[in-house]
Amino acid sequence: MTHPASTPEAAAEEVGAELSHLTLDADVSHVLLDIEGTTCPVSFVADTLFPYARARLESFLLEHRQDPHLQPLLGELNNAWRNDCHNGDGEAIEPEPPDLHQLSGFLRRLIDEDRKLTALKDLQGLIWKEGYRSGSLQSPLFADVAPALKRWHAAGLRLAVYSSGSVAAQKLLYGHSTAGDLRELFCGWFDTRIGRKQDPASYLKIAESLVSPPARILFVSDSLAELDAAHSSGLAVIFSNRPGNPEEDPGLHSQLTSLEQIQFPA
Repeated sequence: MTHPASTPEAAAEEVGAELSHLTLDADVSHVLLDIEGTTCPVSFVADTLFPYARARLESFLLEHRQDPHLQPLLGELNNAWRNDCHNGDGEAIEPEPPDLHQLSGFLRRLIDEDRKLTALKDLQGLIWKEGYRSGSLQSPLFADVAPALKRWHAAGLRLAVYSSGSVAAQKLLYGHSTAGDLRELFCGWFDTRIGRKQDPASYLKIAESLVSPPARILFVSDSLAELDAAHSSGLAVIFSNRPGNPEEDPGLHSQLTSLEQIQFPA
């Protein structure tokens, strides 16, 4: 894979070359992909998925509050609400469990603040599941994504996903995409239960789960902090520079604007 140039002028020339062609080391056997800003536009998550779940939180909880499979999740959400209601002295401001209206208001605030609560991600996934099944939701992957994934899979590369969204939400997104159901292309699915995406230890756990040395895994993401963490754990990394992404600085890493730019040696 290409390396950073030594001067700003050379770096600019190198970036131009990277944006047209990226050849990776022959020993890469796994491709680990972020979703938002890498295979799917940020706008779909921010402007479609989050508002869809936010608007349906309370009605979903009211409709399904007696469902046995929802009880453990409700317990986690209630615990998160209680923890949020403690002040710095550790005294409960409101010790009574929240009603569903209070809980829904709390969860909407977490969505607005983009808080990474795993239980909330799971609940959003359940709401999105209903939306995908009804046809109200369909994930708009970038046009280059499906052809690249299919080509890599056919060539024997093992593909995996690492996203802050729950594994269930990841499978829904790839199972109901504009390119059809792509779930069979992936061998691994990872969310924040494996660890924070900015934590180098998370990538070592993923490598262990994939039964692969870290150096044989390529991680593609639009987040510089995530790439730095993965790189420090020994993974090969590439910065995803897509239209609409909030970050544009790849740091010292190679970058791409399309997965089609990645070429693996025969």
